[in-house]
Amino acid sequence: MKVEDVRAKSDDELKEQLLDLRKEAFNLRFQTASGQLENTARVRQVRRDIGRIKTILNERRRAQAPTA
Repeated sequence: MKVEDVRAKSDDELKEQLLDLRKEAFNLRFQTASGQLENTARVRQVRRDIGRIKTILNERRRAQAPTA
């Protein structure tokens, strides 16, 4: 997932995708623990995608907040 793709989505879409990625990360952790994980690079991709989405959401939240 690229940053341009993330920025093009609305906040609701990003929150929904964040939830899906967190579920996937949870499942990947279980697969890793049980030795069933085949694509180990996917763990890193999911973590970074979660970070990207959280960063964009935080940037938008800060831009809307009134400065004191």
